[in-house]
Amino acid sequence: MAEKLIITIARQYGSGGREIGNRVAELLDIPLYDKNIITDAAERGNLSTEVARGADEVATNSLLYTLAMGSNVLGAGAQFGYKMPLNDRLFILQSDVIKGYAQKGSCVIIGRCADYVLRDEKSLLRVFVYGDTAHRCARVALRHPELKSTQVMEVITKTDKRRSSYYNFYTGNKWGKYDNYDLAINSSTLGIEGAAQAISQCARIIMNKENEE
Repeated sequence: MAEKLIITIARQYGSGGREIGNRVAELLDIPLYDKNIITDAAERGNLSTEVARGADEVATNSLLYTLAMGSNVLGAGAQFGYKMPLNDRLFILQSDVIKGYAQKGSCVIIGRCADYVLRDEKSLLRVFVYGDTAHRCARVALRHPELKSTQVMEVITKTDKRRSSYYNFYTGNKWGKYDNYDLAINSSTLGIEGAAQAISQCARIIMNKENEE
């Protein structure tokens, strides 16, 4: 097999993407990076972990800074004399941390625009996990029994909108658009284990293919 393969997982809220990513990491016996990305980025930038969590996966709301930097801050060298908003600073810190993970070897990375950050990686499997509305509502309701049924749908809609805005803003691409990913998985059809098995099998195929080449 190839020496390294990075698997990035973007996901709709309630689709089970995090659980699927965790299972993929177990099946392939490789590290999983998720919430520890925030911790490592905060440490790298000398930020409070709590402050960093509040800005995680939230696009900047500084219109002036956005106009100055353009729609994509990743790799932008000039500062234009403006103080960088926390959201943008955290995104760049997380991007550096993600690149560091990729250099170490094979791993699974959840969210944080990792598919875009690592777009120049040769060995990369970009996955998008989605699900039927009914299944997603059921998962979120089980996780948050304190929510009413109407609130569950509201939380799902708002979370997906936030993730979409964050991804679109920082990458200039469209969240969930098929050609930004190598594999789209409907967790409602396959289930958590089935989806994880499918992703793991695709990963093995890619790694074997690279050896043949």
